[in-house]
Amino acid sequence: MILIGIGANLPSPEHGSPQATCEAAVEALGPAGLSVIARSGWFKSAPVPVSDQPWYINGVVAIETGLPPAGIMERLLQVETDFGRQRGVPNAARILDLDLLAYGDMVLEDQPGGLVIPHPRLHERGFVLLPIQVIAPDWRHPVSHDRVEDMISVLPPDQHTEPA
Repeated sequence: MILIGIGANLPSPEHGSPQATCEAAVEALGPAGLSVIARSGWFKSAPVPVSDQPWYINGVVAIETGLPPAGIMERLLQVETDFGRQRGVPNAARILDLDLLAYGDMVLEDQPGGLVIPHPRLHERGFVLLPIQVIAPDWRHPVSHDRVEDMISVLPPDQHTEPA
């Protein structure tokens, strides 16, 4: 199962609210060669690390594609750019954030462009784990083999994620 994280906490001039932007991003994945086969609902989450930024809207989709991980990342980065994402300071507020969270059981480290699979902080993020649990309740982390529900049970108390 290939999992993509979707998030936003700034309005888009073209798409409107962060949730509307995330919805439009899901629709943009198909034409980018990434066929959505399952999607979670949307969740609201406090910024991680904690800051005074607006809360995020987050979700996860499962996709099918013949592309390798680097090809998926190229497509995701292009969609972000098409939506007006400008990269700057890490953890800054953003119009759209698309992350390749997992690619089946594949484990990749130190790839060109910094690509790491599974996403290195996936197991620490309620805004990723809760949506994964919706679409893949039996999913296990490819490195630790922990169940998604077990990872959720040990999230730090400062993780605030709720249905949108």
